[in-house]
Amino acid sequence: MDSVVPVRERMESLGIVLPNVPKPIANFSPWQRRNDIIYLAGQICEWNGVVTCKGRVGHDVDLETAQKAARVCALNLVAALAEALDGELGRVRSCLRVGGFVNCTPDFPSVPHVINGASNLFHEIFGSDVASHARTAVGVVQLPQGASVEVDAVFAVS
Repeated sequence: MDSVVPVRERMESLGIVLPNVPKPIANFSPWQRRNDIIYLAGQICEWNGVVTCKGRVGHDVDLETAQKAARVCALNLVAALAEALDGELGRVRSCLRVGGFVNCTPDFPSVPHVINGASNLFHEIFGSDVASHARTAVGVVQLPQGASVEVDAVFAVS
């Protein structure tokens, strides 16, 4: 990891802009902190209130588009993480776990490759040492608001 470059500077150099933290559509919070662990609620591929990718991957949506949708999910997660840390993303010590959900056809074989869109973003922002994580990726029959992808995550922070 390039630890000498602060996270916000790295994001700026990569042209990464965070969306507003999505407002929950049900009875939950975007994040919860317990000691040095932040649990981030699942985020769909929504950019400032607009779902960017709807439909079933493998039928309505191709792999590349779904990966971009997973990246949007991850951007929402980083926005929520920044909110939880009062903007101090340099306090992130480790991405512990990522969970990915892909609205896809029953025979779609590349669910893990879709969620790489989120994992890759975490690596870009935080570097490999911090961003390496355990992960689950599953295909599902439906997601909120017809979204194609949803991702959640757990981070260790200082």
